[in-house]
Amino acid sequence: MECSRCHTPLDRPGDYCLSCDTANCDAVVIKFDRDKATLTMLDGEDILGETTITTVPEPDDNRDDRAVVVELRNFAGRVADEVRRKRPETVFAAGEREPLRETNAQLHYEFYRVPDDEPVQSVIDRRGTRALEVVETPPREKLGGRHSTLIGGRKGRKSIAVVAGHPHVKKIIPGPIDAGGTGSQSGLRAKITRADSNGNVRMLLRDGSSVQENRVVTTAMNHDTGERVRDDLNEALREAELQ
Repeated sequence: MECSRCHTPLDRPGDYCLSCDTANCDAVVIKFDRDKATLTMLDGEDILGETTITTVPEPDDNRDDRAVVVELRNFAGRVADEVRRKRPETVFAAGEREPLRETNAQLHYEFYRVPDDEPVQSVIDRRGTRALEVVETPPREKLGGRHSTLIGGRKGRKSIAVVAGHPHVKKIIPGPIDAGGTGSQSGLRAKITRADSNGNVRMLLRDGSSVQENRVVTTAMNHDTGERVRDDLNEALREAELQ
């Protein structure tokens, strides 16, 4: 593959061109298996090529926790290094959680989870629609409304912070607390509900017998794009072990 601007040969598909400082792909889609990661480079809706990175996981009958951690960290590091060669605007990922989570921790790009089934096509379909506005407001300034009390203590505040940190969330408006529900010993749980016709969602916080419904205003323009944001938010809450 050659650079789209200066035609310098590139070592791998989608590499950033150091000769003329030009990005040749704007997104990378990563499909993680436990023993390999397949990276697909996209420019708009065009597929530029694939790169596969492999690892050798520690055998189940001879597992050493420290060796597993090192192997996983090294695997994720190689994937992250490959992404950095591209300098994309956005990274999309699917598949095995452990290497996905570790790679995300090593990267500083917009990073979104996509469905495990046909992740590349899912991203192409998503990119075929109008891009959602990105909100630059700091997360702490997105909380508003008449009610300021949140249930769940530290975990409740963490849940709100996870949602407020999403780039397509404009504002979170806490609702009143209903303490008349059925008690639970599972601790706080957060869930984002189905998007409405305007693309906005609700965040349900449950802690014991208390329930709080918080309105989440997003930059989505309709139900379909709101569902994309909902999926992203629920995945972020799962990654934070809040669901």
